[in-house]
Amino acid sequence: MARRPIRPIRLRGLRVDYPRRGRSNWRRWVPSWRQVLSGILLGFGALAGLFAVVYASVDIPVENDEARRQGTVYYWADGSQMVSVGAVNRQNVTLADIPDSMEHAVIAAENETFYSDSGVSAKGIARAAVSMVEGGETQGGSTITQQYVKNTYLSQEQSATRKFKEFFISLKLSNQQSKQEILQGYLNTSWFGRGAYGIQAAAHAYYGIPAKDLDPSQAALLAAMLKGAEQYDPAGGKGNHERAVDRWKWILDRQVETGAMTKAERATFQKFPEPRKAAKQSSLGGQTGYLVDIANKYIKRRSGLTDKDLARGGYRVHTTFDKAKVQQLERAVRSVRGRDLDPKKRPEDRYVEVGAASVRPDDGAVVAVYGGADAITHFANNADTAGVPVGSAFKPFVLAAALQHGGGITLDSGYDDEGRLLMGGTRAVPAAPPGVGPGQVSVAVPTTLREALVESANATFVQLGKRIGLEKVKELAVAAGLREESLARLDKSFPLGTSTPSAVRMADAYTAFSNDGMRADPYSVTKVIRDGEAVEGFGKPEPRRVMDASVANDVNNTLGAVAWTRLAQDGKFAAFVKSMAADDDLSAGATGKDDRMKSAWFIGHTKGLTTAVTMFRSKPGTPQLLGMQGVGGPDSGRGNVFPLRIWSTYVTGR
Repeated sequence: MARRPIRPIRLRGLRVDYPRRGRSNWRRWVPSWRQVLSGILLGFGALAGLFAVVYASVDIPVENDEARRQGTVYYWADGSQMVSVGAVNRQNVTLADIPDSMEHAVIAAENETFYSDSGVSAKGIARAAVSMVEGGETQGGSTITQQYVKNTYLSQEQSATRKFKEFFISLKLSNQQSKQEILQGYLNTSWFGRGAYGIQAAAHAYYGIPAKDLDPSQAALLAAMLKGAEQYDPAGGKGNHERAVDRWKWILDRQVETGAMTKAERATFQKFPEPRKAAKQSSLGGQTGYLVDIANKYIKRRSGLTDKDLARGGYRVHTTFDKAKVQQLERAVRSVRGRDLDPKKRPEDRYVEVGAASVRPDDGAVVAVYGGADAITHFANNADTAGVPVGSAFKPFVLAAALQHGGGITLDSGYDDEGRLLMGGTRAVPAAPPGVGPGQVSVAVPTTLREALVESANATFVQLGKRIGLEKVKELAVAAGLREESLARLDKSFPLGTSTPSAVRMADAYTAFSNDGMRADPYSVTKVIRDGEAVEGFGKPEPRRVMDASVANDVNNTLGAVAWTRLAQDGKFAAFVKSMAADDDLSAGATGKDDRMKSAWFIGHTKGLTTAVTMFRSKPGTPQLLGMQGVGGPDSGRGNVFPLRIWSTYVTGR
C-alpha cells in the first residue's frame, strides 16, 4: 500500500513550509532560521500575553493583621521609653525619623539596586526555581520590595505559590508606590530579633534609644539583624558575636563600595557597637505593670477609649512618671521591709502589703507609685486600690471643714470636760516635761483642736464632726479629691477614718493643704498620639479651690507639728529630724491608723511632693484585711511606724 504524502502544516490559512519542500531525508525536518526565529517570537508573544493576563489578575491584597498591629508605647516624663506593650512590639515611624545611615546600611546589605530596580530580582527568582526543581527548599535572594510584600501582604510560608504571588505583587507595588514608601514600610515591618518588629522597636531593644538617634555604626549592626537575628544577635553567644562583628564590618565596607560612605568616614568606625543586654520579655514586671495600669485607667476615663481600642496598639502614651522617683520609692519599701520585717521569725509579718504614691501639689501630676512587689505576681495595684481604711489620716479633713464652716472655730478652740466647744482660749495645758525641745509635743490632755490633731484625739473629732455636720466633712473631702464611692457611711465613726480611699487619692487630696487650698485632679498622662494625631482629652487639669488659703495654711502648719512629733517618737529618725530641721523642708505630715487595727498610713509633704504610704495585711484569696497587731515586733505597736519609715527613707534617699 502506497504511503500518503506528508502535507505542509497550515495554520488558519497560513501556509507553513514544514516539513520543508525541496528538501530530502532529514533536511526536510530541520526548520529554517526564519522558522526558528518565528517560533521564538511567537513563544515570547505568548509568554508576554500570559504575563499581562496574570499581572492584571493579581491584585495587591489588604495588609495582613501582623503588618497592621503595633505595640502601644509608654514613655517616662523625660520622654524616654518605659515599655512597649502589645502582641507585636512595633512602633511605626516615618523616614524622617530614620537616619540616612540606617537607610544606606540596609540598602547596601540587602538590595544595592533598590532605587533602580523594578522591585524584583531575576537572579533570585531563577535561583528559587532551580532549587525547587532540584527538590530543595525555596530560596530567598529577594529585593527589599519583595521582602516588604512578604512581610505586609503574604504569609511567611516557603512555597512556590507564595513566591509566585510575591513576584507579581512586588512588580505591581513598584508601579503604585514610591521607593521611599516601600523602604519606610519595609523598615517598619521587618523582624530584628529581641521581640522587635520595625526599626523603632529594634533601636530601643538593642540600644535603648529611638531610631532617629542611631549612629552609622549602630545602624550597620541593626542592618545585620535582617539576615537573621538568631544567628547575628551578639547576645546569642560567642558564635553569634563573631558573626555579628564580621557582618557589621562587611556592611560598613559595602557602604564605601556603593558610595554611601567615604573611606574617611568608614575609618572612624573601628569599635564594635556592643548592644545592651537582651531584656527579659516580662516587660510589665516590677512597678511597670502598675504604672501602665494607672495610665490606662486615666486614658479610658479622659478619652473614652476602651480596652479593645488600646489592644489594637499603635498608641504613644506620654506619662507623668519620674523613673528615678519610682525606683527610689521601690528601694525605700524594700529597704524598710528587709530591715524591719521578718516573716520567717514572726507570722505577723507575713502577708504585709504596701502601697504608695507621690503627687506634685502645683498641678496634680502623679510622679511615682509603688503598687506592690511585682505586677506579674501581685496583680492588685496597692497604690490605686480602694479598700484600706485611712484611719486618723482622715482627721485633717474634719479639722479643715470645721475651720471653713464652723462659724468662728479656730485652732485654739477646744472642748471642755463636758464636751462643750470653747470658741476662744482654753484651760492651761500641763507643762511639758524637762528635756522636750521645740517640735516635740507632749500633751497630757488635748485641749485645743491643734493639740487634738497632734495627739489624734478620737473623742474630739467625733464631737467636731457632729457639731459641723458630717455632710460638710464629706463635701470637703470630695472637693479635695477623694472619690465619693470610697467614703464610708455617715455615722459617728466617719470622722475617725472608716473611709477607704487609695494612696493616689490621699496624696492628691493632701496637696490642698500645702498649696493654699488649691488642688487639681491627679493625672498620669500628658498626651496620647496615634498615627501622628493627638487623641483629645489630655493636658494639665485646672486647679480648683477646695478651702480658704488661711484654712489650708492652719491645717498644714498643724500637720507639720504632727510629723515632727511622730519622727521624734521614733528613735530611728534622729539623724533625719536633724537634717530636716536644718533645711526646714518638712511642711506637713500625718499618720493614720485604723481603730480596728487593719491598716497604717503616713502622708507627708516635702521637696515639692506629697506622698502617701499605706500598709496593711491581706492574705491571697481572703477578701478581709488581717490585723496589724504584732507586725514588726512588740516595739512597733500595730505596725503604724513603718509607713513613716518608708516615707522618710524615700524622701532622704537613705
